[in-house]
Amino acid sequence: MFDAGAREWKRFDAYVSEPAHPIPYRHRPIERTYDPRGSHWSPWMTEDQRFVDSRPDVLVWQTPPLTEAVTVAGSIAAKLFASTSGTDADWIVKLIDVYPDSIPERPRMGGYELMVVGEIMRGRYYKGWDNPRPIPANAVTPFTVDLHQQAYTFEPGHRIMVQVQSTWFPVHDRNPQTFVPNIFEARAGDFRAQTHRIYRTAQYPSHLELDVLPGTR
Repeated sequence: MFDAGAREWKRFDAYVSEPAHPIPYRHRPIERTYDPRGSHWSPWMTEDQRFVDSRPDVLVWQTPPLTEAVTVAGSIAAKLFASTSGTDADWIVKLIDVYPDSIPERPRMGGYELMVVGEIMRGRYYKGWDNPRPIPANAVTPFTVDLHQQAYTFEPGHRIMVQVQSTWFPVHDRNPQTFVPNIFEARAGDFRAQTHRIYRTAQYPSHLELDVLPGTR
């Protein structure tokens, strides 16, 4: 359904991921999880994702406004062909429903970016969850980000957006981006900024795999 190869003139999109400045999972200031004074933990997954889509370390692709409803149902997976200048990386993928710019009856929802589903894949497990290993530096490598199952309808006039990033703090601990046997024992010097690339060519077609119900596209 969504193909990152829509702009064929360019082989890849790139960004620099800096562990010292991770992407937050929601608006700052972020209080402690389950803070008794009134935590915002429970609704964070429906928070407007516009607060990060202009960051230089977040890649964004979206469709034109839909002319008819599109219903996805079943398993969703992101198939990424990516490279990193380091030897480890996290890949966070978000599937987002972008509302029309203007909604007269609900003006606060104009342009809202609702995360339908989002998930992380720790790159060191690209050969299997029982086989962590360094990612070959600067080599195009296939990764699968399992977004699990979902049933959702994107309404006419809405856009389908995909965001890719490599930090999601503090929902997920920071990846040093240099391979270490135990990430929880990484030293300060192991945390390094690295350049990540997502490829989108005929040879390396990064894309989403999902099922669309008949008659809804």
